[in-house]
Amino acid sequence: MDEDQGPSQIVPRTTPKRTLADRLNGVKKTFLTKDGILGSYDYGFLFRPNLPFMKKSRRASPFFGLNDKMPVVLALLLGLQHSLAMLAGIITPPIIMAGAGGANLDADSQQYLVSTALIVSGILSMIQITRFHITKTPLPLTSATRYYIGTGLISVVGISFSIVPVATGAFAQMYANGYCPVAEDGVTKLPCPDGYGALLGTAAVCALVEILIAFIPPKIMLKIFPPIVTGPTLMLIGISLIENGFKDWAGGSGSCADADHTAYYNVCPNVGAPHALPWGSPEYLGLGFSVFLAIILCERFGSPMMKSMGVIIGLLTGCIIAAATGYFNKSGIDAAPAVSFIWVHTFKLTVYGPLVLPMIAVFIISACEAIGDITATCDVSRLEVEGSIYESRIQGGVLADGVNGILAALMTISPMSTFAQNNGVIALTRCANRTAGYCCCFFLIVMGIFAKFAAALVAIPSAVLGGMTTFLFCSVAVSGISIISRGFPFNRRNRFVLTAGLAIGYGATLVPTYFSNVFSYSGDNKSLQGFLDAIVLVMETGFAVTAFVSMFLNLTLPEEIDEIEEDQVAATSPVMTQGAPMNIYGRDSDGLAPAEEDMYKKREA
Repeated sequence: MDEDQGPSQIVPRTTPKRTLADRLNGVKKTFLTKDGILGSYDYGFLFRPNLPFMKKSRRASPFFGLNDKMPVVLALLLGLQHSLAMLAGIITPPIIMAGAGGANLDADSQQYLVSTALIVSGILSMIQITRFHITKTPLPLTSATRYYIGTGLISVVGISFSIVPVATGAFAQMYANGYCPVAEDGVTKLPCPDGYGALLGTAAVCALVEILIAFIPPKIMLKIFPPIVTGPTLMLIGISLIENGFKDWAGGSGSCADADHTAYYNVCPNVGAPHALPWGSPEYLGLGFSVFLAIILCERFGSPMMKSMGVIIGLLTGCIIAAATGYFNKSGIDAAPAVSFIWVHTFKLTVYGPLVLPMIAVFIISACEAIGDITATCDVSRLEVEGSIYESRIQGGVLADGVNGILAALMTISPMSTFAQNNGVIALTRCANRTAGYCCCFFLIVMGIFAKFAAALVAIPSAVLGGMTTFLFCSVAVSGISIISRGFPFNRRNRFVLTAGLAIGYGATLVPTYFSNVFSYSGDNKSLQGFLDAIVLVMETGFAVTAFVSMFLNLTLPEEIDEIEEDQVAATSPVMTQGAPMNIYGRDSDGLAPAEEDMYKKREA
């Protein structure tokens, strides 16, 4: 049965249709009774710290399934927990892409993008959680009868981390070829809203690729994007982002971190900032370390609520220390409006030719991520991870990701994909209920509407932000390692696929300009130049290369039996000759079958 529909029936339904009075009574019981508001849940479980001298409770908290009824207060608390768990992941990409390492937008535009990212994340998460049926659409090769949009799980969405290295590389290329303006000194990069608009327009068009992928039968989709492809890809996405996070930790990832910069950037973030210091100063490293240490302490001693929002608590700790020591600039907060919403700022949508191929790669990789994230969500939600219902959730999730990519671009935000970190919240709180997911969406929208909140996030010193993002990006890389370690056996064939895929991908990540001098064309044909720039951008994006190489080799290299466990050998070849174990071909360690060995011994005699 489908959890969204209830049990299947072969006879007409005998349950009477709910009347308006029944619905009103249900609302009254939910919001006006103690059982509906508070229930019997042990709220202390969420806030009980894990201190050495405290007695641990041996009683497990109840598990809330997809559609179980749960108290209003608990739904709000867990929804807030989900929103705080994903907050850092939502705000980080727009801060990087709009900041000094990206399009260099002004402070007002940066604040707007952070606010809008929260609002759009809340709205588009509702699409994934609700799971819409598309009528009259049979699903081939499965027993399901329809296509879906959404997973019907707590599959929240946020800005895809895979877009960040592609976007920063594209902006660097735009400044180099004149698409984005630079100052008269030829070094200082000026704001480039047209470049950001080109990123959005290209994303809106290329999102159609993921929509097409969603209509591939799920069994084939899972064969094309197995863990041996998704794991190393996700790992390299995290590794490629760590550089930006670590630069911020040392003071900033913009011009002040470059070897060639003007006098204005001799200190980070610039000479006009409060308490500005040279890049790599010990004060900056200490600020970032305070965030890192706070995250570790939350994990060791924190309550379940604190553990799931440890990154935000670490960020808050760093902000308090930075404000107390004079590193915080509140002028942007004072100048920010009280509220904001989508389309307060707009960007001219265009298609930037060199971005097309890399953006297609981003959406293909987003489909890979979605498959892994949805599978993990089904697992922690105690739902099946095989069969037609599971496959329909995969199909619906990938389709919703593609649709959300178009909607996000039209709402001035870069592509969004499903988030994996909320699976940890589900496992920790034992709540997979969609009511908590809707409450999470509500809190995200509220946070985005209040623009002062976004302005405070943008004003966070780079060193504090770097301590948080470095940890966050490393968690993305570790997620990829987890998929690799659990998703397939480490036999010779799979090790070869993994090695070949990571070889060029690691190289392109560590030496991102290795492909810059391959093409020497300098003519007037802009179409050809754009095509060559696109190839360069793809080849210099390490995780994209890894994804395509791993996918190609996995589909073309034949399966082989390499390393066999002893119990498998015993099961396949139970016959033993003089104590020597037989391999899968019925031969011993000398390569002789039993009959051949007897004949050989007779000849010797």
